[in-house]
Amino acid sequence: MKNLTPIIASILLLVSGLAYADREVEDYSETLGMFKKNEAVAPYFGSAHSYAVFPTIAKGGIGIGAAHGKGQVYTGGAVTGFTSLTQITIGFQLGGQAYSQVIFFENETAYTNFTNGNFEFDAQASAIAINASAQASSGTTGTAASAGTGGGDAGKQAKAAYHKGMLIFVIGKGGLMYEASLGGQKFKYEPI
Repeated sequence: MKNLTPIIASILLLVSGLAYADREVEDYSETLGMFKKNEAVAPYFGSAHSYAVFPTIAKGGIGIGAAHGKGQVYTGGAVTGFTSLTQITIGFQLGGQAYSQVIFFENETAYTNFTNGNFEFDAQASAIAINASAQASSGTTGTAASAGTGGGDAGKQAKAAYHKGMLIFVIGKGGLMYEASLGGQKFKYEPI
């Protein structure tokens, strides 16, 4: 299996390199609408400096896993550039999933760190999985978002807080993600 890692890495790098070829701004209103309808996420569209949206990130693996998705970066509601995500993981894993992801940039520093070329989340980065039952509340220390997981786990909640100026929410497509591992996600950015 170790011999397959360089091959998979090469294929993903080639695919992500081609991601910008003749790329045009796409209509992400459906994905943005899903996130904006969620009470835990909606306030960040008005308070964050900017954000990146990935309508679909596909992830799968059998021992060696990979994920890839294309997105757009917005400032002031307008698209400022294109981004792509690539992730390779090694370890016990079987199956696949797809999800949508939004990354909020708290300030210009976080936005600049992301858009300066290649960016990678560290192992401590995490995402908050949300669904239609999520709620938000404000306190004296700022906004705290709680995302209910639905189903039999309706009591479980996750707190939203910026990590190094970034805050990530995901919505599972075809199922709910209870936890999202972001360590090793690499991003490329190209301005319009």
